[in-house]
Amino acid sequence: MNVIVDLCIIPISVGVSLSPYVAACEKVISQAGLKGVLHANGTNIEGEWDAVFAAVKRCHEVVHGMGAPRISTTMRVGTRTDRIQTMEDKVKSVQGKLGGAVEGV
Repeated sequence: MNVIVDLCIIPISVGVSLSPYVAACEKVISQAGLKGVLHANGTNIEGEWDAVFAAVKRCHEVVHGMGAPRISTTMRVGTRTDRIQTMEDKVKSVQGKLGGAVEGV
């Protein structure tokens, strides 16, 4: 089953800057062959269910391996059975309804 996940992994007790941990998770997603789109508060990931959730688990393993004693993760998970829909499809649908004017909204 294809899934789109909005993932936000927050290492706890590692200081103020989280970008090294974000970068490490982005590498995990890329190495898993998954499509990931980084945004200001997390990463959208698209792929087969098992592969996506295996990557989420691997992100936890890597971030703990970097010294984070605790991690708080939030995820929103979306699936469809009526048709295949990509992240781009979802964005284009909304952009079409806005007449393409998304920036500066």
